[in-house]
Amino acid sequence: MSDILKYTAAELGKKIRERKVSVKEAVDAVMERIRTVEPKINSYVTVDEDGAYAQAEEIQKKIDTGEFTGPLAGVPVAVKDNLCIRGGLTTCGSKILSGFKPTYTAEAVCKIQKAGAVIIGKTNMDEFAMGSTTETSFYGPTKNPHNTEHVPGGSSGGSCAAVAAQECYCALGSDTGGSIRQPSSFCGVVGMKPTYGTVSRYGLVAYGSSLDQIGPIAKDVTDCAAILETIASHDPKDSTSVDRGSYSFTEALRDDVKGLKIGIPRDYIGDGLDEEVRRAVMQAARVLEERGAEVETFDLGLVKYAIPAYYTIASAEASSNLERFDGVKYGYRADGYDGLHNMYKKTRSEGFGEEVKRRIMLGSFVLSSGYYDAYYLKALRTKALIKQEFDRAFQKYDVILGPAAPTTAPRLGSSLSDPIKMYLGDIYTISVNLAGLPGISVPVGRDGKGLPVGMQLIGNVFQEETLLRAAYTYECATGKQYEAPAAGLGKGE
Repeated sequence: MSDILKYTAAELGKKIRERKVSVKEAVDAVMERIRTVEPKINSYVTVDEDGAYAQAEEIQKKIDTGEFTGPLAGVPVAVKDNLCIRGGLTTCGSKILSGFKPTYTAEAVCKIQKAGAVIIGKTNMDEFAMGSTTETSFYGPTKNPHNTEHVPGGSSGGSCAAVAAQECYCALGSDTGGSIRQPSSFCGVVGMKPTYGTVSRYGLVAYGSSLDQIGPIAKDVTDCAAILETIASHDPKDSTSVDRGSYSFTEALRDDVKGLKIGIPRDYIGDGLDEEVRRAVMQAARVLEERGAEVETFDLGLVKYAIPAYYTIASAEASSNLERFDGVKYGYRADGYDGLHNMYKKTRSEGFGEEVKRRIMLGSFVLSSGYYDAYYLKALRTKALIKQEFDRAFQKYDVILGPAAPTTAPRLGSSLSDPIKMYLGDIYTISVNLAGLPGISVPVGRDGKGLPVGMQLIGNVFQEETLLRAAYTYECATGKQYEAPAAGLGKGE
């Protein structure tokens, strides 16, 4: 059974189509793995075992009749807990959504289901995607499968840890400021944030609406391309959805970067970057150079302004998006209140965690009369200038290369005590969201503690194919980079 878990999603899908593995056997393997490691990892908020077996039976019939022929048919997949599934618990890692079961399913999840994937369950996350470690979840922190004394990153830490720990074959996450790429780097898996508007946000519980984007998390680049091809589409239900015409991302998987121009921002490899991370990322850049790419360093302006601009804009949007959680319509409602306004205050005080309250207050402040121009409008102007800097860079380069995070995964408990330090950990990822660009994190090695290091590749808008080609070429040059964690999973340093 454990041999089945070693397959990538594409490899498993092929075995299922060839009748060498049944869908039920794949679900059996995943469920057995979840029972074994989930007490140590805490990747899932809910595991729908009965539902998974019911899906497996139905999907197997459709594979046998030839109705399902795609690469994900029969493959067990996990979904981040801020993506709605009709009738299934959707909590966003928050007490305030305790017991909430949506009446509709997110468009990206519908796409996965139509492709014949088996939805295993909903993965743990930082509360309302606010955090970089998956420690702000009401359901407790997720642990890094490679060393359970360390965080998996966030906010999609549950999805990344589940893929890394072989508790599913691939997963969906969401990325507002690096929430797919950073935990993918920490967990040693491949994670991609598509161009804003490529994947429908319908059914994604909003954090920062102008920044949020759903994306794939998988063991390798091939799986990432296959999932993105499945979930990307124009959706009239999402006003920010873009009709791209072509969504053939798997066609980009070519082992060829000859003539590709790659730029490395000097600010991304300077002060603040861990030396072991720098060495691994620069070695990866040399691999691409040896395969025919042109690699050089350059100056990318306004990098230091990205974090304040991002947290101003994201918090402002969050304060607006989260006002709907008031105890009236759905989710948690406090007991023992006196009147409507007291019910609002008591419910929100008890229902939201510290980090969410911090960002709501910051957002309300920057949107308030007298501060709107000084903070929020200034942040929007900075966002536009950051986009212009990237536009200038992409006039010369096809891909921008750098680290996904300044360090490998920090120890549990070391980040929440200093929120500013946690925010600074997003320095290499958030500009991508501010500019609406695609980015992918690919494993490129380990540090001295055995913790994974990730390289981030950034492309121009709608240039996912270029990123996938560069990432795939790196994978081909070095061999498969995914490594299953040690069998013990609980072993510290």
